[in-house]
Amino acid sequence: MKKGLHPESYRIVVFKDTSNESMFLTRSAAPSKEKIMWEDGNEYPVIKVEISNTSHPFYTGKSMFVDTAGRIEKFRKRYEKKA
Repeated sequence: MKKGLHPESYRIVVFKDTSNESMFLTRSAAPSKEKIMWEDGNEYPVIKVEISNTSHPFYTGKSMFVDTAGRIEKFRKRYEKKA
């Protein structure tokens, strides 16, 4: 295996699903400026994600409509017919 291929800065972080507010603790090298207090009383960096295993239709078996950034409105505004 090549040396120096993987980052050395793995740390414990909290991933927060913005669609249903579920969170899980794991290790990651992804950067984050925000922190959150976890259940164990420690403060960890938080990384916000739009979809996780708790909200993805493949894992839940349900179809969900997730429009976190107003994508439909942005699309309509961009492609509306000019009068």
